Amino acid sequence: MRVIQRYFGLKLTIHLEGENVELAIPLTLNQTQIAVSVLEELFDTRVKKIHQKMNKGTSEGADYLGWKNYPNELPLHELEETLDAANKLRENAELVVVIGIGGSYLGAKAIQDALSPYFERKSDDPEVIFAGQNLSGAYMKQLLSYMGRKEVAIIVISKSGTTTEPAIAFRILLEFMENRYGSSASERIVAITDKSEGALRELAIRSGFRTFVIPDDIGGRYSVLTPVGLLPLAVAGVDIKQLLAGAKEAVHDLSSENIGSNIAYQYASLRSLLLSEGYNVEILASFSPNFEMFNEWWKQLFGESEGKGGNGIFPAAVAYPTDLHSLGQYVQDGQRMLFETFVHFTEDAEDYAIPSSKADVDGLNYLSDKTVNEINEVMMHGAMEAHKDGGVPVLRLEVAKQDAYHIGYLIYFFQLSCAMSAYLQGQNPFDQPGVEEYKNNIFRLLEKPGYVEAAL
Repeated sequence: MRVIQRYFGLKLTIHLEGENVELAIPLTLNQTQIAVSVLEELFDTRVKKIHQKMNKGTSEGADYLGWKNYPNELPLHELEETLDAANKLRENAELVVVIGIGGSYLGAKAIQDALSPYFERKSDDPEVIFAGQNLSGAYMKQLLSYMGRKEVAIIVISKSGTTTEPAIAFRILLEFMENRYGSSASERIVAITDKSEGALRELAIRSGFRTFVIPDDIGGRYSVLTPVGLLPLAVAGVDIKQLLAGAKEAVHDLSSENIGSNIAYQYASLRSLLLSEGYNVEILASFSPNFEMFNEWWKQLFGESEGKGGNGIFPAAVAYPTDLHSLGQYVQDGQRMLFETFVHFTEDAEDYAIPSSKADVDGLNYLSDKTVNEINEVMMHGAMEAHKDGGVPVLRLEVAKQDAYHIGYLIYFFQLSCAMSAYLQGQNPFDQPGVEEYKNNIFRLLEKPGYVEAAL
């Protein structure tokens, strides 16, 4: 008998006001309100055991748990050095190109987009763009042309310095910088890499680049709150002190081993429960257009942490209301193997009222007493209700504001949830053995020294 039946409604609510976090978790199952005690009954023993192992450093992959308390452990002088480097880049460049891929790209891009105006930057903020996340010749050629019209600086991010996509991009852009700026090119390049070894560290020492360290105990997809994300974001004008303050608040709020008082463990437990009932696809949904790259960061976080050994929840994402006109049909009437998690920001900084029209040709005067955001929220509730009625389990995560503080909180929330969720599924959250397969094939096909074509 399935525990999860055709109607499953959940709401996870985060309201941050000072140091208070209000949680509301009503769960509807066959018209019966089920308390968090259901999750405690099913998962409490395992969650507490995993929590204790993580804190003791004895869980699988524990060498990569450095992110867990990093917001509290980041030394003030390192934060000030990050801000100093960002200010120098901001002073000397109108365009900063950040080279990286995966966790060295997605986190910074996600937060930058989530916190930036849609169309115009502040006049004193340099433009921050990205390279090394693709292998498009057209992208590279047009990027070089664009760089030729700007004063440029580069941030290159790579633990090893040999990851194919960013390494190719950096080789090309380094040549551009040296041809344009000569011996002073090194003053315009910052490397974020391993503390003591690797190709990028060696090049940085030889060339005199300013450097920052990727912590040894933090993997790429968990690194956005380290210099990997903090430096590019500070250059872009993001208040990284507030970002870290939100993450610190999350560390404090989510420190309990008890499911009933830890919203991250509730989310992880619910995901595991849904997976056990055959719901193996999760859709992260938002009605905020500038949240789309956050979706991409979330997909890497959960996909690489859980998708192993033929198991795991497949992470997908939609941008509503746009995708209501494409994927909405499948969500409503397709196979019942997916569930949705809505991220909803409850306080909008800006809005616009819908005007009245004398002719009312479009028949929209009935909306003239409302704002665009009000209509957007009604659409969200309408979609959630329709999808629940169609048999899709729906979770809603509410966050008060879309600002640096709350995004920092949300980042840490998802990181901790992901680690617990992977452990509950019997996975090491911090390795990614599957990605080596395609890399080996690429190196063989490109005839990289040391890789021999397999006999057919």
